[in-house]
Amino acid sequence: MAEIPHILFGINVLLEALHANSRTFNKILVQKGRGGRDLDEIVRLARERRIPVQSSPREQLDRLTSRRPHQGIVGIVSSKGYTSLETLLDRAGESRHPIFLIVLDGVEDPHNLGAIIRSAEAAGADGVVIPERRAVGLTPTVAKSSAGAIEYLPVARVVNLFQALETMKSRGAWIIGLSERGKIPYDAVDLTRPIALVLGGEGGGLRPRTLEGCDELVSIPMRGKISSLNVSVAAGIVAFEVVRQRKEKS
Repeated sequence: MAEIPHILFGINVLLEALHANSRTFNKILVQKGRGGRDLDEIVRLARERRIPVQSSPREQLDRLTSRRPHQGIVGIVSSKGYTSLETLLDRAGESRHPIFLIVLDGVEDPHNLGAIIRSAEAAGADGVVIPERRAVGLTPTVAKSSAGAIEYLPVARVVNLFQALETMKSRGAWIIGLSERGKIPYDAVDLTRPIALVLGGEGGGLRPRTLEGCDELVSIPMRGKISSLNVSVAAGIVAFEVVRQRKEKS
């Protein structure tokens, strides 16, 4: 069966995909009349790789992106593939630092997933793990929201999240769930160990079975009147606490 092409749009997304060489490009469409240093760089890189570059009216780019902000550039590319959990763990085990994974239990908003991937990549995480069902996958909107980080950070998609957590434990990872039920502040636990940080989806948080699979529950203390944070913000806060603790220990 032929692979269904995907759409990438936005200057940073296209630049990172070209730099990472992580996709097969069918062609790149540049809006007529648009120019600038970054667009010129994309065209230069595309020609180096012999990727066809086509000048197109804005209306065509608007149709391809469902009128989402495309900054005058659209790529027709292969889909972004998933990594198996076993491969992800093997690679993580070979790195110089203890395992650091981010596991998402039912994140459905593509903007949230993209933002989490962006924060995870910036914080040096080994990868992100998501479930197959009741969760968003690696869509073009996720790619755009990740600002290109999706091209560098491996994402594993698993059938059974609880079993995946058990597999991570067998590889030495300590499973830390972020939940309002957590009695321990997130910065009061040892994040220098091999860890998998588990966050729940929008609204529902961690499901009971996922909570069962956690070794420890932590929370982010709230000082204002709002009782919770957006999942992507929470992921960024804790991910960079991992960075802080590991830097202090090194």
